[in-house]
Amino acid sequence: MTAQPSEAVERIRDAERTRADILAVATREFADQGYAGARINLIADKTSTTKRMIYYYFGGKEQLYVAVLEQAYSFIRGLEQQLDVEHLDPVEAIRELAALTFDHHESHPDFIRLVSIENIHRAEHIARSTVLSGLANPALDVLGTILARGRVAGVFREDVDALDVHQVISAYCVFRTANRHTFGAIFARDLLDPSLREHQRQMLGDLVVAWLTAR
Repeated sequence: MTAQPSEAVERIRDAERTRADILAVATREFADQGYAGARINLIADKTSTTKRMIYYYFGGKEQLYVAVLEQAYSFIRGLEQQLDVEHLDPVEAIRELAALTFDHHESHPDFIRLVSIENIHRAEHIARSTVLSGLANPALDVLGTILARGRVAGVFREDVDALDVHQVISAYCVFRTANRHTFGAIFARDLLDPSLREHQRQMLGDLVVAWLTAR
């Protein structure tokens, strides 16, 4: 008997929900335990599915890990692409982009841990992903457009490119989460203390703008 269209659609939705559930749990497990420490059996238990089903959807542990990385990076790149800065002057546009990265990294600590873990592995998994290799340009397109507008307006320096700015913003935002505990133990300051949040968010924008407008 041929499945009815509604039944076929529901099966697709079930598959999408299952895949999304697996990715969500796997993200937490890889972020908490690292690539080597994460266990497929435990991920299966926490998703009420089976190891066989995970292999069916993703192929294996490495493929699942790469899918987690792809989803994490694609999400932040998507936010950057959706940022509406065309109506802002270049200085405010840079502040908006810096604030977006600040907010995202603060609210997605698993992303920061995954990045740290992948650096321990010398980015060997990212290097094998065609999806992740295609995200370089989207990461810089918005920044490049803002910088070009700022140069035309005579407010931004000429000797800085989009990758420079991306590096500076990322370094600041990643540091807050990645080094929260060591920084707190040494200096007795919690970098994610809510009372410091707006000060640090403003500081990031001030730093980047001051650098870009320095003569």
